Amino acid sequence: MKYILILMIALACQFEASAQQRTLRKGEMPELPAFPEIPEKKPIGSVKLGDVRAFEEVQLDIPITDGPFQPTWESIEANYPGEAEWLREAKVGFWVHFGPQSAGESGDWYARNLYKEAVNHHAYRNHLKRYGHPSEVGYKEVLRDWNPTALNPKELTRLYKRAGARFLMIQGVHHDNYDLWNSQYHPWNSVNIGPKRDFLREWADACRKEGMRYGVTFHHEYTWWWWQTAFGADTKGDLAGVPYDGNLTLEDGKGKWWEGYDPRLLYGIDLREYETVEERMHTGWSPPNPGIYTNHLDYCEWYATQWALRMMDVVANYDPDFIYTDGTVQGPFTGDGTGTGYKCNAMQTVMADYYNRQLKERGKVDAFAIIKFRNPTNGSVTTEEFDFPNEIKTSQPWIREAPVGDWFYAPGFTYDSGSMIRFIIEAICRDGNAALNIPMRPDGSIEEECITMLEKVGDWMRINAEAIYGSKAWVTMGEGEMQGRHLKKLPGGGLGKWHKDFKFNVQDIRFTEGKNGNIYAFTMNEPKAGQPIRIQSMGKNAGHLQSIKRVSLLGYKGKLQWKQVGDALEIIYPEKAKHHTSAVFRIEK
Repeated sequence: MKYILILMIALACQFEASAQQRTLRKGEMPELPAFPEIPEKKPIGSVKLGDVRAFEEVQLDIPITDGPFQPTWESIEANYPGEAEWLREAKVGFWVHFGPQSAGESGDWYARNLYKEAVNHHAYRNHLKRYGHPSEVGYKEVLRDWNPTALNPKELTRLYKRAGARFLMIQGVHHDNYDLWNSQYHPWNSVNIGPKRDFLREWADACRKEGMRYGVTFHHEYTWWWWQTAFGADTKGDLAGVPYDGNLTLEDGKGKWWEGYDPRLLYGIDLREYETVEERMHTGWSPPNPGIYTNHLDYCEWYATQWALRMMDVVANYDPDFIYTDGTVQGPFTGDGTGTGYKCNAMQTVMADYYNRQLKERGKVDAFAIIKFRNPTNGSVTTEEFDFPNEIKTSQPWIREAPVGDWFYAPGFTYDSGSMIRFIIEAICRDGNAALNIPMRPDGSIEEECITMLEKVGDWMRINAEAIYGSKAWVTMGEGEMQGRHLKKLPGGGLGKWHKDFKFNVQDIRFTEGKNGNIYAFTMNEPKAGQPIRIQSMGKNAGHLQSIKRVSLLGYKGKLQWKQVGDALEIIYPEKAKHHTSAVFRIEK
């Protein structure tokens, strides 16, 4: 009986050990499994996607850094200490959304769109003119030839800091599946192919030197359906039916410049046998219907594992202050939306490793993971593109992001400092943060008009810093003209001429509360000399401020004419004040 009991205890201990997440020794990184065998292709659109609701989430067998965080949402929520203080202080950041897709000068998603002959996409036409036909000269040749010789992260980081940014969001890999660092898990990277530079190291070093926080963004989760255009062919013309270069094999590279580089590691594999993959290839951005790639589960597991390991590589070797994953649903690999294809805990695995590593190396967790569109989860920050909530949002930390012009460069963008400033105001008055992409030309430089815009933004930010950095939303976000039931707000979309011409007036006002306890009122347009401004939310009858000690105008040394009456705080804008875009009043209680 004694021996049976000992055996039972040993088995129980063995089961408990096997149930624990495997951990990494110091300096160790996991191994990437071999690329799996791919089944023979089936006819396009002939296979139904597996039911995501019936598919049990796969728990990936990836060892992580030892610590309290396990790769489950429950463990992450229970152990994460709460909002990072530095993000509250920083408030404003800039995107470095830059990579080889800028070479097409065709805006966002150039790599996917250059294969869209069927809809005569402008990116396809531009590629024909610049490079040639995508069956002969495809995106891999864009990677080979791209060399941004004018890119200087040190100078740009200093410029962005002068313009008011306190953190940078640096693109690590976009949907094009090309890593912009010395990637140990992915050979298609900027050190091996193209410029032969570790861009992430250059940006990280520049940020650390300037005392800037920085994060790395990863957009490669849905590369596998995003890249399906590369498996097509022209529908008409002399090269109709000739496959694009996504169909090439490793053997096809013998004797070519790309010998030894497997195209499947760049373009993925042909998944058009699944319903809706082919038909949605030529739409704007729509993913396939929700579901699982049931015929390719071995490949799915390999793909999700490599996805996670590439992020863990950056965490281990570049020590970012945050990481970011693109998407449209609750997280990567959900089997739905941008996460269509597989369901697994890849995101939780990366986050658990990240936070455990932070504990070991920094002694605390002050980093976070941005998971785009995720509902409140302790341990994650959410973000959305372009638009703003209609009300103050305090349920979780969030960042509102948008590009100036587009996410990748194209000629003819509108550079307007007023649009950038109003975007920042609209974010912070709702208790959020702002991140704006500064478009960079293919060679890594930015246009002179863009530099002028940034300098003007920086001038405004320095004058009004106390109303921005470390601030939080006041009891109400603002007042002024209404659009239906909600306050009129800056339009969505990439910042351009529409935003420059959008009409606010000085009675459109936004508020923040500074870390010093003062309240700040931002006019959404520059007042005229001697113009009266009435702030109804600060009248005695509004119930928010029964008395006001002092009112002053940031950046103006003279004395203001003001009085608090029952229905408003009344201020006369001084004759000699000169403030572009927005005047900011300090209200001391």
